Amino acid sequence: MKNCLKALRAERRWTQQQLADALGVSRQTVNAIEKGKFDPSLPVAFRLAALFACRIEDIFSPNSG
Repeated sequence: MKNCLKALRAERRWTQQQLADALGVSRQTVNAIEKGKFDPSLPVAFRLAALFACRIEDIFSPNSG
C-alpha cells in the first residue's frame, strides 16, 4: 500500500523513533510502513490518522496497477 507517512513525519521533524514511540510500535515497524513493505494493523492506522489529524485515506492509498 502506498503512503505519505514519511512526508507527514518529515513535516513535523519527527524521527522514526519519535513516531514509533507515539504509536507504540518499533522503529523498524515505522520504517517498514514508510517503505511500503508492511501494512499497519487497523488500530495502528487509526492511531496514525489521529496523530496527524487526518483520515486514514489521506495517509494510505492502494497500489495502482
